[in-house]
Amino acid sequence: MREFVIAGGCFWCLDAAYRVVDGVSDVVSGYIGGTTPNPSYELVCTGTTGHAEAVKVVFDETKVPENVILDMFFTMHDPRQLNRQGNDIGTQYRSAMFPADDAQLELFEAAMARASEWWEGDIVTTIEPLTEFWRAEDHHQDFFAHNPTQAYCMAVAAPKVSKIRASFSQYIKA
Repeated sequence: MREFVIAGGCFWCLDAAYRVVDGVSDVVSGYIGGTTPNPSYELVCTGTTGHAEAVKVVFDETKVPENVILDMFFTMHDPRQLNRQGNDIGTQYRSAMFPADDAQLELFEAAMARASEWWEGDIVTTIEPLTEFWRAEDHHQDFFAHNPTQAYCMAVAAPKVSKIRASFSQYIKA
């Protein structure tokens, strides 16, 4: 099993999209890259802690290759938007990748290079040190499945899940 820690806007969207992927055994929403120990959602939302909303994706690379997980990441969010995704604005919504080692760093850099061929304009995704990952509060875990009719889920998360289903159909759970 492999783990990637990535941030690309609201963690609810990343969580929802990765949960439909065959070979993904767990997705944990949390906070990384900041200075405050064990921050709360409310504190992270102030933009003062330096944390990004992120997910830890745990997957079986024999079922879904590492490159596919990373290509999904660059498909489901717009890596050209600095410190935001759509109407979610602030450093907590930045596009960032947190490699665990040099091998992951190489994978992440290669994925950014591939994505730069699909996206017009500069990619602003950062590669940052893997610091402590703080698990978000329980109600943020698998948020989309528990709140499918919530307005944000319907307007923002659902289209991202649909995009992953359409673009990576061979990797979607039956």
